[in-house]
Amino acid sequence: MAKILVDGVEYDVDPENNLLQECLSQGLDLPYFCWHPCMGSVGACRQCAVKQYRDEEDEKGMIVMACMTPAADGSRISITDAQARLMREQVIESLMINHPHDCPVCEEGGECHLQDMTVMSGHNYRRYDKKKRTHQNQYLGPFINHEMNRCIACYRCVRYYDDYAGGTDLSAQASHHHVYFGRYEEGVLESEFSGNLVEVCPTGVFTDRVFSAHYTRKWDLQSAPSVCTGCGVGCNTTPGERYGTLRRIVNRYNSDVNGYFLCDRGRFGFEYVNSGERLSEPQVRVKGQTEAMAPEHIPSVLQQFTGDVIGIGSPRASNEGNFALQHLVGEENFYAGVADGEHAINQLILQLARDPAFHNPSIREIEQADAIIILGEDVTNVAPRVALALRQSVRNEARALAEKNKIPQWHDAAVRELAQHDRSPLSILSSYATRLDDIAEDSVIDGPAGLVQLAHAIAHRLNDEAADAEALEPAHSDAAGKIAAQLKGARRPLVIAGSASGSLELLQAASNIARALQSGRDTPVDFCTLVPEANTLGLTLLAREENSLGAALERIAAGKASKLIVLENDLYRRAAPAQVDAALGKLESLLVLDLMPTATTEKADYVLPVTAFSEQESTTVNYEGRAQLSFQVHQSASTARPAWLWLTPDNISRVDDLIELCSAQLARFGKLDDLLPDVSQFVSGMKVPRQSHRYSGRTAMRANINVHEGRQPQDDQSLLAFSMEGVSPLKNAAILGQAWAPGWNSNQSISKFQEEVNGELKQGHTGELLIARDGERLSYFPAPTAKSASGDGLELALAHQIFGSDELSARSEAIQQRMTGAYVSLAPSDAERLSLKQGDRVSLDGNGGLATVCIRKKMKPGTAAVYCGDNEINPHALEARVSLSKVDGESPVRALDGLIVSDLYEEAY
Repeated sequence: MAKILVDGVEYDVDPENNLLQECLSQGLDLPYFCWHPCMGSVGACRQCAVKQYRDEEDEKGMIVMACMTPAADGSRISITDAQARLMREQVIESLMINHPHDCPVCEEGGECHLQDMTVMSGHNYRRYDKKKRTHQNQYLGPFINHEMNRCIACYRCVRYYDDYAGGTDLSAQASHHHVYFGRYEEGVLESEFSGNLVEVCPTGVFTDRVFSAHYTRKWDLQSAPSVCTGCGVGCNTTPGERYGTLRRIVNRYNSDVNGYFLCDRGRFGFEYVNSGERLSEPQVRVKGQTEAMAPEHIPSVLQQFTGDVIGIGSPRASNEGNFALQHLVGEENFYAGVADGEHAINQLILQLARDPAFHNPSIREIEQADAIIILGEDVTNVAPRVALALRQSVRNEARALAEKNKIPQWHDAAVRELAQHDRSPLSILSSYATRLDDIAEDSVIDGPAGLVQLAHAIAHRLNDEAADAEALEPAHSDAAGKIAAQLKGARRPLVIAGSASGSLELLQAASNIARALQSGRDTPVDFCTLVPEANTLGLTLLAREENSLGAALERIAAGKASKLIVLENDLYRRAAPAQVDAALGKLESLLVLDLMPTATTEKADYVLPVTAFSEQESTTVNYEGRAQLSFQVHQSASTARPAWLWLTPDNISRVDDLIELCSAQLARFGKLDDLLPDVSQFVSGMKVPRQSHRYSGRTAMRANINVHEGRQPQDDQSLLAFSMEGVSPLKNAAILGQAWAPGWNSNQSISKFQEEVNGELKQGHTGELLIARDGERLSYFPAPTAKSASGDGLELALAHQIFGSDELSARSEAIQQRMTGAYVSLAPSDAERLSLKQGDRVSLDGNGGLATVCIRKKMKPGTAAVYCGDNEINPHALEARVSLSKVDGESPVRALDGLIVSDLYEEAY
């Protein structure tokens, strides 16, 4: 630690950081624009000027930029010095010359960093009365609005989009006061992380287009801490509600998970919550017709589901919903609601998570890896926030070079200039090109069987105790040696695999690589096992290994169970339709709980509507075994209830009671109740308000019902209140609904709630890791026999898309504008052999669905990468080798729109 003096007060600081970061970490107010905690310093805006003195005898001092000055031991600075304050005021005045001053109509108003810094700098009178520079705005797609006239040229947008997120289609153009931040020509921003521009931009240049469609001011949004349900990463979010509808989602800081950023699926994929298609009332099927069910009949219906009843859980349902169903039907009658192949992979993932040789790293730990291998996972489309972390990890070589040359890590421009294109090695073994190929040192394209052989060869080169592969191609042999050497020489290697590839053998091979790396090390090796859905691992912890979906369907088909309860799951997305039909046809009664109509609800005798993630308090478990608590944001406008509330007896009426019961009864969920906030920290039982202290129009909102303001809705489920009354969470960030501090209305106010900038939240909860590494140390898996490439058809590889692969977000209007239809990717030689061209329609044998042909240069001949669309093709009806046949007819409009790859064989079709 170092000691510095700021306006005569001594502070202990980290000398590795700059003065701006340390001043903010100490809770001091110092304006800035271009600096960001994750992007370092470039000194572009000149807004953080302070006076620095050489020693205690120096009375004159000199003006320096705090973001470009190290927090060296003995530094003496002044923020309040008159000359420094004057410079900051003049800088902001200069930046504001061309600004339109449109705060009353700007969507950023009230949460604008520019507003905060203008007030903080003391600029309160506009002297400039000449003609302002104006720009033409661009259409940037369904997610982002563009208003260039508000730009102050801080360069944050391009530094984030290009340097941090790896985008290529947004840039700074022109020069001087004509500089323009946009695309070469207007069009959809291609990056899957473009939505972060809304929060990164300190003004209103980039705003939330989805939010604009039903806009309200920030202070009129009712908010609560939540967790994203778009994938298995579990990013922390803050949804905002008004008039009973969910209006937007913004990032909520979690130091171990998502940090400051979200992916676009998580940010914009919430509109299904407001969908008119939502199931809103209990239903019963009478003589083949669906009718509304009277509430008084529901208890008697639920009482029917006893005896030979089984329950099928869901990876998109909460722990509480799944546990309540298991508690109702019994552990032996509770089945995992995922495809059998995925269930087997998930069980192995659970075993590997308990293996003392491995450690499943958090997002922050992934960023520290200095050599990475990805096996079969299209990370950007399956776990996008992990992909963003990988883009930071390859920069560790640059950071090492900077440290060697005594360049501080926060000096972003200098570090990048020094490193140029030097990166930490990233190797990708995939069946098709991925969005991370641009930062990969090695990208090996092969069919799933070939990738398994290559992975075993890598493991054997790392440790000859691991089984070697058979009949390895010469090119693969060279790649295996190179990749093994990179991993072996790394300080912190990282292996990534998962269940989205659908290959158990590939996960086994990945574990061999990780085990070979761990041999001879004193610490576990980082082995990241990704899962595709929000609570896949929570469901896996609940269901027995033998209780697969296939086993449930077979039990029903055999007449050993006559009643079935399906929880938030469409079985037709999890198994072959014929198998599901055969089982459901044998049932006496089928009860389905869900929030949207599905093919399964259409077959149900009874349907109970359940609440969405923002309408309930619940817990989920992410890919690393981290359980997190999500609070209810708003009440459901319909008769929908949380699934657990439909399924539990009357003596359990609070979700906290159910969480404690689950924690007490199941050892593997023993830490779940640690997520519940400590009630002793609240004064006189007062709650934390969901509404801000500036919340307005409460009476007017209900004026059509009653002009008198009635009592606010009461919440007996949590420590939050559906009102603006209560204890402000300025010190208790564990349940921080909105980040606000005096003088800091924008999201930059989060620094007031952190122990230090970029550090943990004060009193915050990063989640509880449920899976202890105290299980059996597994052995090396044997290498499979090399499979012959002969046989009919093409080897199947499953493909995924960030916009469309998730069942619920695919029902959101904005996401639908970025979705692509089902397609099959082929190598040019295969397309020529089959007389197919780009955009042709083909049928896949064994499946009734149709797909569009996508010819890609980076495909292994003999392989077909199939994306099933939004359940347009059922993957469980496909064989390991698929045959294609051309069908007449044009491809649907936008059949391949949203598919952004760099290796399309033809640009148009």
